[in-house]
Amino acid sequence: MGTRGFVRHFPPLNILSDEDIESVHTGMLRVLWTTGVRMEHLPSLKVLEAAGCAVDYEEHRVRMPPAIVEECIRLAPSGFPLRARDAARSLMMGGNTLYFAPAPGQHTVDLDTWEPRPATRREYYDAVRVLDYLPTLHFFTTYTPYFGYAGVPPCMAMLESLAARLRYSSKAVVVGHSHGSERFAIQMAQALGIEIIGTCTAASPLTYFEDALASAFRLTEAGMAVRIVGAPVMGASAPATLAGSLVSNLVEVISGVVLVQCIRPGTRVMVLDFAMPMNMRTGAPAFGNIAVCLHIAAFNQIFRRYGIPTYNADGYPGSKRPDFQSAYEKTLRAVFTGLSGGSSRPLHGGVYGELSHHPLQAILDDDIAGMVGRFLEGIDVSDETLALDLIEEVGPIPGHFLGRQHTRKWWKHEQYVPQVADSLTYPEWLGSGKRSCVDYARQRLEEILATHTPPPLPPGAETDIERILEDARKCYQEDGQISSSEMDAYRVALSEDV
Repeated sequence: MGTRGFVRHFPPLNILSDEDIESVHTGMLRVLWTTGVRMEHLPSLKVLEAAGCAVDYEEHRVRMPPAIVEECIRLAPSGFPLRARDAARSLMMGGNTLYFAPAPGQHTVDLDTWEPRPATRREYYDAVRVLDYLPTLHFFTTYTPYFGYAGVPPCMAMLESLAARLRYSSKAVVVGHSHGSERFAIQMAQALGIEIIGTCTAASPLTYFEDALASAFRLTEAGMAVRIVGAPVMGASAPATLAGSLVSNLVEVISGVVLVQCIRPGTRVMVLDFAMPMNMRTGAPAFGNIAVCLHIAAFNQIFRRYGIPTYNADGYPGSKRPDFQSAYEKTLRAVFTGLSGGSSRPLHGGVYGELSHHPLQAILDDDIAGMVGRFLEGIDVSDETLALDLIEEVGPIPGHFLGRQHTRKWWKHEQYVPQVADSLTYPEWLGSGKRSCVDYARQRLEEILATHTPPPLPPGAETDIERILEDARKCYQEDGQISSSEMDAYRVALSEDV
């Protein structure tokens, strides 16, 4: 269960009425035509103007006619394959299947103090190995598990991250864009014969900067899928109301969908919802707020109508360690993603915000994903599962079902058995050291690192990866993004044993 995603076997949750959806949709069309979006990229402006959009080159403003917007939504595929290095781990995005990904963090954390610090190269690769092992984690999203590792210049962080995931996992991957890194990511994918989902990120409110749009162009022209990202903060870069933030978010992601469909009709797209309210006391995003779940459910319902796969990106709790708060915040959002028909979401490993990640947390989250996935599979009702003949055969007390072949066959299917939960009776728990789920997760972490060996790269692939990485290093050093001293420290980091 879970290795190929979790299929929902019952109707999805609808939080909006048909009239509500129409109001949000027409509001999005109005803003796209009357206000428009800012796109700081000349090739994008020219493509959109040629398609019939109104373009103000001086303000970099694009206004999109409703007919063009709705046609581009129609052109976007309702599902698409994502080919992994291991064909058995390839995915089919869209439909009723939910996939889980890791939640990235800038740093790792100390397991005794829970204070963040940069990960070493060894810790980075070990974290990838754990994520490769976990059965409920289906693909890697960008910047996972960490934002690079100690000694890696910022311009190489995404590429070193991608290289680690390709070397130590055969699961499907998503890549981001930073300093034009998608150029080299596309080359790696082509060298290994895999597909990637690339990224084009809006800057709220209603803006796309040049690097994001250049990424969309390169990915689309290479035939790759594109993930369109909106990340509004309600009350700051979007209206404080859920309805208003939905309209603002839709304007941002749909304008990206329109662009890639104008570049290449039929391009595979996934839309990303990363909305959350502002914590009005601190000014920081309110990670874990229940309003996020409402936004998720509405966003997914709207995009089920549009027929475009979704990614609910808010995989981060407000807690700073694995505790009760972390568990309920993560579980609620995973549940509502599944119930409302979301295609994918990050979950595993995120400790706080996008600031910290740890494989121990990922092991705990594996149980959350497994339980959510089991719920989505629903109840199998058939002659065999109704068990009417068996009930009649067993009858009242002193009859029981424990030793029956039907029980032996069905109990593991009907239940989900967590891997690191404390499931002992009180006497057993008292006599075995009073261990918690975190203690069990530590033990499982050690076991995975001691026993799991990811599938090796195919012949010649390592040479291709390292050649492309070296090309990127030289490129960034020549244009001044990596200084000589940074390169020296970088080379030392690369020499660390993994």
